[in-house]
Amino acid sequence: MQRYRTTISVDELRRGMVQPDWCIVDSRFELKAPEKGRQEYLSGHIPGAVYAHLDRDLADPVRADSGRHPLPDPERLSALLGAWGISNTSQVVVYDHGSGAVAARLWWLLRWCGHTDVAVLNGGIGAWLQAGGRVEKDIPSRSAANFEAIPDDSMLLTTQELLSDRESILLIDARDRQRFLGHLEPIDPVAGHVPGARNLPFSECLGPDGHLLPAKSLRHKFDAILQDAAGRSWAAMCGSGVTACHLALSAEIAGIRPPRLYVGSWSEWIRDPARPVAAETAASPGPPPPR
Repeated sequence: MQRYRTTISVDELRRGMVQPDWCIVDSRFELKAPEKGRQEYLSGHIPGAVYAHLDRDLADPVRADSGRHPLPDPERLSALLGAWGISNTSQVVVYDHGSGAVAARLWWLLRWCGHTDVAVLNGGIGAWLQAGGRVEKDIPSRSAANFEAIPDDSMLLTTQELLSDRESILLIDARDRQRFLGHLEPIDPVAGHVPGARNLPFSECLGPDGHLLPAKSLRHKFDAILQDAAGRSWAAMCGSGVTACHLALSAEIAGIRPPRLYVGSWSEWIRDPARPVAAETAASPGPPPPR
C-alpha cells in the first residue's frame, strides 16, 4: 500500500482509510473560539477520525517566557498518539477546515518525533464534503497502540540561538503581510516583525480552491524568497509556531531544503521588550483629490 508523506487527496483517502493501520485526525480549530473546532467535530467528522485540540493536545501550556503554542512534551505526545491508536508504523492523515494551517502543525510534530508516514488532506473537510464524502458523529473506539517518539531537536530554532547568530539565519515569516509589516495586529500585544525577516504568507501557498499549489509553483515561490540565501540556514516562523509548519510542508512539497521551526515565533520574541522590532509605517492616504 502506498504511503503518504506530504498531502493526500480525497480519493486517495477513500481508498486507503479501510486499512487497519491508518488513523485519521481532525484538527479543526479557531483561535478566537477555541472550542468551536471540537463542537464541529462532534457535529460531524470523517468516519473514524479522532480529534486533536491545538491548545490542549498539540501544544503545552503557555509559560512566562514562551510563545502562545509551546511544543508538547514528547512523552505526553507519545502517550496521546498511542491512545489514538497511532503506532510508529501507522499511516496518519490529518485535516482541518481546508487550508491545512492547523493540520500542518500535527504533520510537523510527527516528523519531529521521527514519524514520516503522515499527510495533510488537501482541501480539508471542505474538499471531503464537496466530493460527497459522508460524515459521522460517533467518537471512534480505537485500540491503543505504542508510539515511541524520537524527537529531532535539530529541526528547532530557539530564541537564544536566534539572538546569538541572527546574521547566519534567514527567517521566513508565514503571517499575513499586514501583520508582518506592523499595520495590523489582532492577536499579539506588539506589532511588527523580527528585523531581517522576510515574509511569505502561508496563504500564498494555496490556490483559489484552498488546496496547496503544485510543487512547481511552490518551488518558484521559495526560489524567489531564498534566492540570495546561499550559505545561510533558514527557519520558518509565524505568530506562535503553527502556520510556520505550513511553510515547512510547502517546502517539502517543493523539494526545498527543510527549514528549522522557530517554535516560539513572534509571540515569544516580543516577551522581552529589549528585543528589536521592525515595522513599516502605514502609507498616508494623502490629500483629497481636487474637486
